Amino acid sequence: MKHFINLDDLSNKDLNQIIDNAIVLKKEHKLGQINNTLENKTLAMIFDKASTRTRVSFEAGMAQLGGHALFLSDRDIQIGRGEPTVDTAIVIGSMVDAIMMRVSSHDDIVTFSKNADVPIINALSDESHPCQLLADMMTYKERKGNIQDKTVAWIGDGNNMCHTYMQAASVFGFTLNIATPVGYEPENPLLTNIKTVSICILMQP
Repeated sequence: MKHFINLDDLSNKDLNQIIDNAIVLKKEHKLGQINNTLENKTLAMIFDKASTRTRVSFEAGMAQLGGHALFLSDRDIQIGRGEPTVDTAIVIGSMVDAIMMRVSSHDDIVTFSKNADVPIINALSDESHPCQLLADMMTYKERKGNIQDKTVAWIGDGNNMCHTYMQAASVFGFTLNIATPVGYEPENPLLTNIKTVSICILMQP
């Protein structure tokens, strides 16, 4: 069983296989081909941060592959409030086939991965955003081909998406140039652990 919590949890080979499969599925769906790969499978979608695109894309994807998506907002469940996060993970994990989480706390996602006996997908946390990054890499591959040895510029806050681009630079083998305002740099551990060339340029406010 594999979780998808941070982009670098998976190898370059695995990530490219996911992207290639997604491109094929997208083409097949546009041609009206029926795919029931996830028939009788249920995905629990846990949100404490709302997102139109995330909810619609995951629900539509499950439906198109013959499965069912169960939407759970912060009004429907009580992670860390009415019951411990560990208990919530165990209970939900015993009833579904996978869990997708779009939540503020990355620690909650890690706790679920250790206690729910099903795959966990990080659809956004305060630390990383791997599904969005995969969508970006898929778009590049569809339009431009292989991103290896290319150069990507990140301009903005050193936030969760910036962190994930740093992981992607290492996994996919591209150069990442980062420009952030002073005081909004990416976290230092990521800067020191990145495996490929990365430049942090600070813009004066």
